[in-house]
Amino acid sequence: MGHQWLFFRRWLANPRQMGSIIPTSASACRLLAAQVCVESHDHVIEVGAGTGAVSRALLEIGIAPERLLLVEIEPTMADLLRARFPGVRVVNGDAMDLAAHLPTEFKGRVSHIICGIPLMLLPFEGQRRFVEAVERIAPGRGFLQLSYQLRSPIPADRLGLSAARLCWTLRNLPPAGVWRYQPASRLG
Repeated sequence: MGHQWLFFRRWLANPRQMGSIIPTSASACRLLAAQVCVESHDHVIEVGAGTGAVSRALLEIGIAPERLLLVEIEPTMADLLRARFPGVRVVNGDAMDLAAHLPTEFKGRVSHIICGIPLMLLPFEGQRRFVEAVERIAPGRGFLQLSYQLRSPIPADRLGLSAARLCWTLRNLPPAGVWRYQPASRLG
């Protein structure tokens, strides 16, 4: 219950930064984690890791702790993530500056980026900056995002992205879907 209480307190302090009043359900987290290729020896980055609901699901599917990097802007949550997930790298920093937080062994080896930031609450310029930050560290890879929207939560075409909702679950409050965004110019 402590993790939910921390999440709720952070939501009260800054609802636009959190995007939800409670952490994502285990069911929705497993659905998102299932979209990540475990066989890859590349690294996985989760931005906006919050209290670690998705992080736990990633570890449960077999992502090795040393292959996972969690980026969390809120210092209290970053400290909680360090305590909950020994062996996982946790950076207290801004996702808009991912390149500055990237450990040397991750460079050129990022297979998946999972976005826990409520991008739909950012102005277009903030969304564009995030897409550029992802492209700088993992060209052509794009990112996965959990969303409560039936339609793409961001204007993918204006951001030069293709958008595909991969799956959907009612076992989350509210119901949630997993979206994959990729640079449109890299498709084909």
